[in-house]
Amino acid sequence: MFRLAGVLAPLLLLTVLELGLRVAGFGYPTDFFLKKSINGREVYVENDRFGLRFFPPELARSPSPIVMPARKGEHTYRIFILSESAALGDPEPAFGFGRYLQVLLNERFPGARFEVVCTAMTAVNSHAILPIARDCARHEGDLWIIYMGNNEFVGPFGAGTIFGPKAPGLGFIRFNVGLQATRIGQLLAALQRNLKGGPRLSSWRGMEMFLENQVGPDDPRKPRVYEHFQKNLEDILRVSERAGVKVIVSTVASNLRDCAPFASENSPDLDTNKVANWKRLFDEGAGAERAGDFPKAVSNYLAAAKIDSSFADLHFRLGRSYLAATNFPEARSHFELARDLDALPFRADTRLNQIIKATALKHASDGVHFVDVVPSLGRQGIPGRELFFEHVHFNFEGNYLLARTIAEEMLPLLPDSIAKQNSGAWASAERCAQRLALTDWARRRVHDAVLRRLSEAPFVNQTDHSEQIAALQKERAGLRSRLTSAAAPSARADYQSALADDPDDFYLRADFAKLLEDTGDLAGAASEWQRLRELLPHEPAPYFFAGKLLARTGKADEALQCFSRTLEIRPDFPDALEEKGQLLLRQKKAREALPLFEKALRLQPGNARICVEMADALAQLNRRPEALDKLREAVRLQPAYWEARYLLGVELATDGRIQQAAEQFSEVVQANPSHVSSHLNLAIAWAKLGKMDDATKEFRETLRLDPNNRKALEYFKTVQELQKREQH
Repeated sequence: MFRLAGVLAPLLLLTVLELGLRVAGFGYPTDFFLKKSINGREVYVENDRFGLRFFPPELARSPSPIVMPARKGEHTYRIFILSESAALGDPEPAFGFGRYLQVLLNERFPGARFEVVCTAMTAVNSHAILPIARDCARHEGDLWIIYMGNNEFVGPFGAGTIFGPKAPGLGFIRFNVGLQATRIGQLLAALQRNLKGGPRLSSWRGMEMFLENQVGPDDPRKPRVYEHFQKNLEDILRVSERAGVKVIVSTVASNLRDCAPFASENSPDLDTNKVANWKRLFDEGAGAERAGDFPKAVSNYLAAAKIDSSFADLHFRLGRSYLAATNFPEARSHFELARDLDALPFRADTRLNQIIKATALKHASDGVHFVDVVPSLGRQGIPGRELFFEHVHFNFEGNYLLARTIAEEMLPLLPDSIAKQNSGAWASAERCAQRLALTDWARRRVHDAVLRRLSEAPFVNQTDHSEQIAALQKERAGLRSRLTSAAAPSARADYQSALADDPDDFYLRADFAKLLEDTGDLAGAASEWQRLRELLPHEPAPYFFAGKLLARTGKADEALQCFSRTLEIRPDFPDALEEKGQLLLRQKKAREALPLFEKALRLQPGNARICVEMADALAQLNRRPEALDKLREAVRLQPAYWEARYLLGVELATDGRIQQAAEQFSEVVQANPSHVSSHLNLAIAWAKLGKMDDATKEFRETLRLDPNNRKALEYFKTVQELQKREQH
């Protein structure tokens, strides 16, 4: 009896604590779907805080918007996609594989209703997808499509993760994930973060964040990652079996031909002589490859591989050389090795795809269907930039082809009531683009996003980086040439036609609003954002973008209302905090703006731009020493941020620190030689310091850039007169 009481008392205490934390409003919900009422209709939407179970708050990822009827309608076939960013459609989910799949199915079976719910998230892996699958099992799915594997090493609990422990035991992982589903676990995690202190990543910086977390070919943690993936996939399939859902499990494709490894490592066992010989052969092979002598390049690379075959980039170069010699089997083999040996493993490798195939076939009798998409993609079976924007994210053609491949696999799985409505043909890529309103304006926005990504690490470290950039820039130039005022009405008509078919498609409306803004119809854009706010009242983005548009058109009070509503929905939205603060600053309300900037900076401690905005607010409040400190912090955080340096120079000059001001202005004119004000202020600083020759040089440069600059003319005249007096 006493022993039982000794067990029950702590359990009762924990239960009371858990209930108390929930009543007090502490913590966050952990289901993937949350029930809402939108315009009188009961629906499930995505939980934008789901990622907090797996990521630190400052790095947490959120799902894309979802609005799913709480009750599946009659004659509706509901499909859940379980995946990562590749199936999401990153960088633009409006044109992801799931969107193409829905168009294909609706076009081929016009009398049926297909509902494709994409639960994919950036940076998640199978550890996060398993609880998503458990939530999907409660929502009347007819089919699950599983396309996962790219983030197993870099996602939560992977061997190269930045989000927490690296490849711990599965028992620890499952306990941790379960604990985070409780408010007690969330409290413990918050206390641990506060007590831990020390340096940590302050904001999301994409793949660059993983540079120091390389996973070499012989890393002892790799087998554990494979084991975890297999067990998670097995458990997802058991969940689907219990839910009575059919499943398609697909292998995961990646860019082999036009994506060099992100990092390569030599074997640690090589002695100095072997390293020198290996490097000599590798360099000679690279020289022969540049000269177009591919047989010699292959010979040198193979000789290097005999010394050490673990260097990923060696195999990528071998693959390119074999491809140039039209030896496609060898080319493919070495491209695959280059991917598999990549020390920054952002792509699903051969072993993961083998696990996917073996596990799916093992469960074939349980309603699991396997599709190997890899062989069907790419020229000569070697996928490249014709399908991918970079390493794993499909371009528009790639998303269409993936959707076609999966859709073909679905045909025998559809119920007779749907199958009998088969029109007999799949819609073309052009027809799908039309239904999705994939205009040249939309294509241009996506290309701009990809180019920004490729301008950062680790892409800049790839052997073929310049070729990737050149290819994308060429495509973007072609798109830009077509973005004319004459073409705008046609693009507008595409959206209007697509929206006539589906007026509640929030992806279409968001892109239509962007098109209208890009083409100068600001009133039309505002109307679309308003419609989006009605469709997605729980989402912060429509209010945020409407606020930006209103601010741009001078409607400051309405813009402030939108930003305030954004922050009611998402208090930790740094961009909204910043935009609202900027608007208040322009209204000379620095006292109200400053707390917003301070909160934004706590959320993004590495954001130099927010430091500059804080400095502006502090200067308005006549707190100039603090403003100086913030400008110094901005320059420290981002030394190439010349605008911050210029403002720092101005503040230093105002404070009488002329030598320090001159140093900042000197840095600015080197970074931006055409900035007139920096040349002028540098000239004035040199003059005040008595360095008349330097001052004369800068005044002349100022007047060369701006011949009518009155202030420069006056100062220059004064300096010349002073120099004449000194000479006499």
